[in-house]
Amino acid sequence: MIRRLRQRAAVRYTALSWRDRGSMSVFFALTTIAILMVMGLLVDGGGALNAGNRATSLAQEAARTAGQQLDPAQAIEGTAITIDPDAAIGAAQDYLAAANVQGDVSISDNGQTLHVTVHDSYTTHFAQVIGMAKINVTGTATAHLQTQAGG
Repeated sequence: MIRRLRQRAAVRYTALSWRDRGSMSVFFALTTIAILMVMGLLVDGGGALNAGNRATSLAQEAARTAGQQLDPAQAIEGTAITIDPDAAIGAAQDYLAAANVQGDVSISDNGQTLHVTVHDSYTTHFAQVIGMAKINVTGTATAHLQTQAGG
């Protein structure tokens, strides 16, 4: 009788262990995929944020550079202090070209305000697996010419 109980217990143990065989491999594979996805999100997401910050910084610097291009004729005459549109757009475009990015420059408010938009992209590392090779980013900046009465 004891022998029979031992045999039944051995058969049950073998049957139960057969059903569990390989379950850790599936768990490990799914966990590894999840970890790689999180790593990809961190690396590519952080890279895209850095590229966006760089685009904004370049737009700000291009706007500052363009804002220094005053119209000398009006400034010398004392009639107005405004931006020379051609010189300002040229200076901003030169700055962006030196930084190897594309951008748009516009002037408004009768030569008092500059708007610069920079278009750049981030080349992904992990997201290429799902077919997303680049992430496009945009940075914008506005510079307003401040003048002071009486000098």
